[in-house]
Amino acid sequence: MTTKIAVFASGSGSNFQAIQEAILRGELDATIELVVTDKPDAFVVKRAEKFEIPVFSFTAKDYKSKADYELEIIKVLQEKEVEWVVLAGYMRLIGETLLAAFPYHIVNIHPSLLPSFPGKDAIGQAMDHGVKITGVTVHFVDEGMDTGPILAQAAIEVVEGNRAATEERIHAIEHVLYTETLKQLFENKVNIYH
Repeated sequence: MTTKIAVFASGSGSNFQAIQEAILRGELDATIELVVTDKPDAFVVKRAEKFEIPVFSFTAKDYKSKADYELEIIKVLQEKEVEWVVLAGYMRLIGETLLAAFPYHIVNIHPSLLPSFPGKDAIGQAMDHGVKITGVTVHFVDEGMDTGPILAQAAIEVVEGNRAATEERIHAIEHVLYTETLKQLFENKVNIYH
């Protein structure tokens, strides 16, 4: 049965595009019902429009609290009958309101081998620490910053002194690992209740 998902993104949306292309190739039995962004001018909006996928954009400061904008997001997700929330470069912590509405049904991809280098600029953190190996982690989202149960990881070698090349390696792995992990989740091949 086709799984209905929403993709949350704050930036360019390359992971969103990779997921949508996997769906179009028949590799992932899902439909992206909605793109949610906290940056109305983010490039992900243009990507979504190209695929004719509706976008819900908001500006956090227009709301009194995180709970207020999350309640509005939940309403739209429920209208679209979304089953899974897929974070793809969404730069906000998910609050308890959204977590409670989608228990163990919110996943994130992070550009490091968690628990190392959580939070912003994980690639920069890894390079500043001089590590030789970094990678990508797909994990369930909880109330912490990149602290939820890990679903999958893949390692890559850092290109010493070359952040752009390291980022390129990470994105190449992200696009494959995320799709594969989502496929396993949607086909119930992963124990989602740890």
